[in-house]
Amino acid sequence: MNYIQVREGTYATVYKGRSKNSNEIVALKEIHLDAEEGTPSTAIREISLMKELKHVNIVRLHDVIHTETKLVLIFEYCEQDLKKYMDTHGERGALDPQVVRSFMYQLLKGTAFCHENRVLHRDLKPQNLLINRRGELKLGDFGLARAFGVPVNTFSNEVVTLWYRAPDVLLGSRTYNTSIDVWSCGCIFAEMISGVPLFRGRDNQDQLVHIMRIVGTPDERTLRRIATDSPEIVLKVYPKYPKIPFQQIIPKASPQACDLLDRLLQFDPAKRLTAVEALTHPYFTSANTVPAPLYPGVPGNMGPPAYNYPYPGPMQQQQPQGFGQPMQPMFSTHAAQAQAQAQAQAQAQAQARAHHAQAQAQAQAQAQVQAQRQMMQAYQSQNPQGQPGFDGVPYPAGYGHPS
Repeated sequence: MNYIQVREGTYATVYKGRSKNSNEIVALKEIHLDAEEGTPSTAIREISLMKELKHVNIVRLHDVIHTETKLVLIFEYCEQDLKKYMDTHGERGALDPQVVRSFMYQLLKGTAFCHENRVLHRDLKPQNLLINRRGELKLGDFGLARAFGVPVNTFSNEVVTLWYRAPDVLLGSRTYNTSIDVWSCGCIFAEMISGVPLFRGRDNQDQLVHIMRIVGTPDERTLRRIATDSPEIVLKVYPKYPKIPFQQIIPKASPQACDLLDRLLQFDPAKRLTAVEALTHPYFTSANTVPAPLYPGVPGNMGPPAYNYPYPGPMQQQQPQGFGQPMQPMFSTHAAQAQAQAQAQAQAQAQARAHHAQAQAQAQAQAQVQAQRQMMQAYQSQNPQGQPGFDGVPYPAGYGHPS
């Protein structure tokens, strides 16, 4: 029995194997336990939170194996993370606009589900977003995640990888909320479009300056309000930078993408969109920007709905005009007939416009599907199934080689 080492991290090693019970390929995250320190707190958090978070855009925790010397977490297997996907399939890291839209939609869906279940991820970055062969994006690595509730707890500000860390956290806030994950989503969004991280500071202060050079230095009133909401923040004097439009920073981004970026990357956390609100942005809901799924029919891989938000729900029959009103005299019959004909004509014209718009959307979706299938076929030709490319090592009972 063998399994394959995929990646080695700071406190865990990840392997790839196949379950003998379900014949499903899985990922095994093996955490070596220190006899004195016991189970790491990050592992305890990851297990306790991920057991409750079941969503197609969050990596699934299947099982946990606990021995005296190690802890093994068994997850669903994803072929690569977003960073490797960008390096492999992007043009100098920049992804196709339709792929960006699909991945961004799935990222916000997974993030919104976490927030709806009162969980902060606190470490969203391309390396922690996993992509499987079906084009599904999944949030992974919940080692820094934290449940939140009322009253608001005081959290650590040593969270989120520096380049994706929100400015309020960089200022020292310990009473942040879901807006820190939204900021990270905005940074990832910009990186998928351009191919490079948007803010690349060396330390907290340098990162703040990088952010201010693009989004602008907030005025004194905004800074004082942020400090009032987070009393632990100690304000300093910062250089005054004007805001630079994202269209100048990322020329590849569409106007709608730039508008969404601007709303996600607000310096003031109170002004950032929530993940749920971001999903309703015209970048996703506009008739001309509805993304096609990478693989039609795959659950969770669909793009946003092909209608403007908010969706009015099932079509309801309209009551006849004048329903409940006093009856009109008989001599108004001809006028009523003329009015009915005009209504029927208007309805027919509206239906014709709707059919035309639907035909256009279907044609566009088919073209997008074809282009994305070609992309995935190219990926599969470079990464044929069954070629692990790693050396085998002993594998725990119950799991076998993925070949």
